Amino acid sequence: MKEFLVISGKGGTGKTSITAAFAALAQDMVLADCDVDAANLHMLLEPVTYHTEEFVGSQKAIIDPSKCTNCRLCQRHCRFDAIESTKTACIIDPLGCEGCGVCSYVCPQGAIALRDHVSGHWFLSDTRYGPLVHARLGIAEENSGKLVAKVREHAQRIAEEQHREYILVDGPPGTGCPVISSISGVDLALIVTEPTVAGLHDLERVKRLADHFDVPVMVCINKFDLDESYTAKIETYCQEQDIEVAGRIPFDKNVVYALIRGLPAVDYRAEPFSSPNGAADAIRNLWQAVLERLQSEPV
Repeated sequence: MKEFLVISGKGGTGKTSITAAFAALAQDMVLADCDVDAANLHMLLEPVTYHTEEFVGSQKAIIDPSKCTNCRLCQRHCRFDAIESTKTACIIDPLGCEGCGVCSYVCPQGAIALRDHVSGHWFLSDTRYGPLVHARLGIAEENSGKLVAKVREHAQRIAEEQHREYILVDGPPGTGCPVISSISGVDLALIVTEPTVAGLHDLERVKRLADHFDVPVMVCINKFDLDESYTAKIETYCQEQDIEVAGRIPFDKNVVYALIRGLPAVDYRAEPFSSPNGAADAIRNLWQAVLERLQSEPV
């Protein structure tokens, strides 16, 4: 079993669109959406969810008003201004509470306790392309890295149970905690970038992160023909870093039409008299290059 990650240094590069197209082209795969802060892979795969579970990612403090003497010691020690005092007792704002536990520690009456807090949900679903594990983190919630780990854990379990050869992961953008949780231990990562200043800059950042975890990478330049001079700069950087450019995808309105219809780009049939679906052909070639590299990587 091998795990393959599609990642980008920034949002908006087309990472999820390419992942959905790979899902349509691949066989014998388990799909995992690790972009838990803004999951959207499911929009193109039409999953049927058969299992849902709560994700407890943190704790929140709760005050028992029957024990509280309103001494306000907890309020004075709270660094997040999450505690207010009424005439009879102190109360905690759950949105402001960070679950640090200082209030519980200093309370002389033992009136404050930490309770598990539901931060989101994770789901097991079936799609026409294979099983999908995905999740949704709550608004303003934290510990997305833990939720990513939960998604990957269940994707690996399904792959083992169903004897599937590959796991295809749609990773989060950037280089933060959820990305670290997504990239550690994978067999190959495809970095999707675009021919812009930000695209090259963030490609460099995510490449350094992959190097830190000793993960081999390939690069895809999406919408390469929007600025071919910057595409050349990205290719020069890849050559200097000994990174294989697995493919270049042209800007293609048919991708937009496919997304409007909720379809992966490779499943969309262009309307009569419209331009050929050049992006779909480029993605097919990209997938073949990635699959050959993935098969050559040692287990």
